[in-house]
Amino acid sequence: MAYDKNSVNKAILAGHLGKDPEIRYTSANVPVANFSIATNQVYRDKNGENQDTTEWHNIVAWNKLAEVAEKVLKKGRLVYVEGRLQTRQWEDKEGNTRYTTEVRADNMTLLGGGKKDDDQGQPAYQEGRQAASSQGEQASGPPEEESQGDDDLPF
Repeated sequence: MAYDKNSVNKAILAGHLGKDPEIRYTSANVPVANFSIATNQVYRDKNGENQDTTEWHNIVAWNKLAEVAEKVLKKGRLVYVEGRLQTRQWEDKEGNTRYTTEVRADNMTLLGGGKKDDDQGQPAYQEGRQAASSQGEQASGPPEEESQGDDDLPF
């Protein structure tokens, strides 16, 4: 994928899954997984007391990465995700135009923090090369871009 040499669109997150990924298939039978991860920040307020905030990030994974996500990601698991921000335009049931900003995942690594700590740090997927998931399955890179017309929306 080519980018303008003067721009960067990179998202790097590590957090816990809020629930198991939801997987759907486009009309062309392309798998799409949607899930959210929580990141936490602790800061001191003006009274010197620690405050904890949680930010939820919507993640979308396509193709082989979506299949791997469905198999290895479970609620509460700690996962590292690399990808890029993308904003989609869609219409709701009332015909209103809506926008959704999400992270389109390119790479994922399980970091542990779940039931199977033996796969801590195991790459679930790495773009451009083969990487074994914690289930022993091989995952390869996605095609350049999938068409994301109205027929391909994952909901």
